[in-house]
Amino acid sequence: MSLAATGGGLPRVGRRGALVLLGGCLTGCIEAPLPPARLGINAWVGYDPLVLARDRRLFDGGVLQVVELATGAETQRHLRNNLLDAGALTFDEVLRMRDNGLDLRIVALLDTSRGGDVVMAAPRIRQLGDLLGQAIAVEDSSVGTLMLHRLLEAAGLAPGDVRQVNIEATLHLQALKAGQVAAAVSYQPLAGPMAAAGFRPVFDSRQIPGQVLDVLAVRHDVLQSRPAAVDAMLQAWQRGLALLMLDPAGAAESLSVGTDLSLAEYRTVMKGLQFFAPDESLAALSDPASPVLQGAREVGRLMTRLGMIRSEPDWTRMVDTGPARRVIAAGLR
Repeated sequence: MSLAATGGGLPRVGRRGALVLLGGCLTGCIEAPLPPARLGINAWVGYDPLVLARDRRLFDGGVLQVVELATGAETQRHLRNNLLDAGALTFDEVLRMRDNGLDLRIVALLDTSRGGDVVMAAPRIRQLGDLLGQAIAVEDSSVGTLMLHRLLEAAGLAPGDVRQVNIEATLHLQALKAGQVAAAVSYQPLAGPMAAAGFRPVFDSRQIPGQVLDVLAVRHDVLQSRPAAVDAMLQAWQRGLALLMLDPAGAAESLSVGTDLSLAEYRTVMKGLQFFAPDESLAALSDPASPVLQGAREVGRLMTRLGMIRSEPDWTRMVDTGPARRVIAAGLR
């Protein structure tokens, strides 16, 4: 779901000096202030409440820094290299990183796709069963893989019943027009031009609620050592989201400038998202029967079955609702 953006620079590291005499400080030792906690995001518009909060200076820049990176893969790499304290990631990305040994904890749900991810097909595909024996374009990403498998389940088909063609998402329309594939696992706004060219949606993320999900994930050591900074992340999200909801037209006009989308395309993408305020996220994460949490569990089972992760996640160690409870109790919404 992610779109390209310019990268963010590395922070300056604070230095401290002291005049030491006989192993002690001459005038007393004073700890230098910690640098801002670093929250990495890519340019997927689902993360734009954080961009809005940063651009409108809705949080203390001395406590938190929102860093834009080109792709979700860069966010993951920076987290692995200890260059970020937290990241806005898709749920499946968090599962894979935890499976590879990085102790990330989900502290909030950010948004879920409700039609923003979609399978577009040629007019001759009148029903899902018509995909039997056809080629389907899929970007090489875990979200694309998950969407494809859910599509096949809905169609009553096995993976061997279709031919998966790994193609970059920006080239899907070209492949459809050339007849190279009969369908493409895509997302908005790329699906818009496909519809304009006569291709039609046959399956979208509304049919798998909660399974295409963006979350705020924080390193466990940061949760323990810098709780105030983690709270600031949730506060920044809430304030940016509140401003986005208060003035969606004005926010879209300013935020679309920093993307490769037109204003109309930007608004189209936004319509395919459901955002979560901290209290809504807390309610969903605290209720085992919530549709979002049930969808997330389904993703974990599917990824295990497909060999994308070694075992199903330990939910008691993966979610930490403490920061959201503190922020809501303190009235920082």
